Amino acid sequence: MMEQTSPLMRNLRRSGVWFVASVLALAASSIGLSRFLETETPTVSLALDPLNVNALIGEITNDLNDASNAPDLDAMLAKLESALRFDLADARLYSLIGEIKYRKGEQDRAYEFFDQARKLSKTEIHALQRSIGRSIETGDLSGAVGEIDILLRRWPNQFPAIVEGLPTILSNPDGYQAVLAAIRAAAPWRADLLVALGRTPAGLDLANRLLLDLTGSSAPPNQSELSYVIHSSIRQNKYEQAYRLFLFSLSDQERNLAGYVFNSTFEPTFSGKPFDWQVGDQSGLEVKFATSRDAVEGEGGVTVRFLNTPVKNTALQQYIQLPPGSYKASLAATARSLRLPKELFWSIRCVGPAGEIARFNIPEGTYNRQALSQEFSVGATGCPMQLLKLETAAIAESWRFRYVGTLVMHELSIERLSS
Repeated sequence: MMEQTSPLMRNLRRSGVWFVASVLALAASSIGLSRFLETETPTVSLALDPLNVNALIGEITNDLNDASNAPDLDAMLAKLESALRFDLADARLYSLIGEIKYRKGEQDRAYEFFDQARKLSKTEIHALQRSIGRSIETGDLSGAVGEIDILLRRWPNQFPAIVEGLPTILSNPDGYQAVLAAIRAAAPWRADLLVALGRTPAGLDLANRLLLDLTGSSAPPNQSELSYVIHSSIRQNKYEQAYRLFLFSLSDQERNLAGYVFNSTFEPTFSGKPFDWQVGDQSGLEVKFATSRDAVEGEGGVTVRFLNTPVKNTALQQYIQLPPGSYKASLAATARSLRLPKELFWSIRCVGPAGEIARFNIPEGTYNRQALSQEFSVGATGCPMQLLKLETAAIAESWRFRYVGTLVMHELSIERLSS
């Protein structure tokens, strides 16, 4: 016979179940809210759930990074050691304990915790940063570079934190070889390294050396890397270094285009480097390179088509490097109904105090493969490098001076004259 349960007991049982369910729901809600807040407001998150390790780590990390307040290291250490008893596999806890001991002057103990953190997680950020510093201090530069590579592959935004130590590493033969090996192995921080080095004269020398050593390797420098370092060299007046890097980086195909004027026949190949043709972003005209095979009527070269509008400044340019001496610049050009209200001309200017050293004008009209030339000289001083450019004499973009017609330049060359 089943036992009878009174309505009162049934209600009490229902109330108890509801109460337990409510408590569990509230606890779950607090834990969920704590998780939600752990990144932005870790202190509030910890108040909701004292066992939230992520919030504890966030709070202590924020306090350690707060330069305006002196952190209570002992209180932090007690919290972390308490959390560690419940989670022995969290590398971040060991890393933070190591950081606190490091700041307390217990460096040997600190590195024991950093090493343990890295055993649990090779990419634990704080342990990695301290380990890099220790490797540099002890002269283990190859080890430091390996750790830097691990750090930046996992935490690429940490590059600014380690960039100051890189010139020191690169100035040491072992460190240099370790960095060279890393960037040969497609280190994702290779571009950041070259950009950082290019900002100072000493760093630029190292960037130049790295690119030269990469030339001919299984990971040769790409065009953007070369362009950046060459441009940086020019900005810092290291003209010979810039030109040397350009020459040594030429491919076998590009070497066929070399001369005082690179790619003098205007083949449609562009490297983006300043010693190659640079096409300006110019309104009022169109510029097109074509081989003789692809061009209309077999007339290869560069075609400049003017659109019946004003044209100001530069359409084409290239840096060149001519040693002191006498020269002759020659141009073969074809024109169709070319009308030039202001001069259109090639100029050669020294990148330095000497200014313009040669100019020859393009004639108006219609003609076929007309030969133009101009003799000039480069002095022994004041002209370490030159800029060759096609430009107009227009000062303002007045619609009274509209350029019309088509100019095809087949070849522009410079030859040295015998003295």
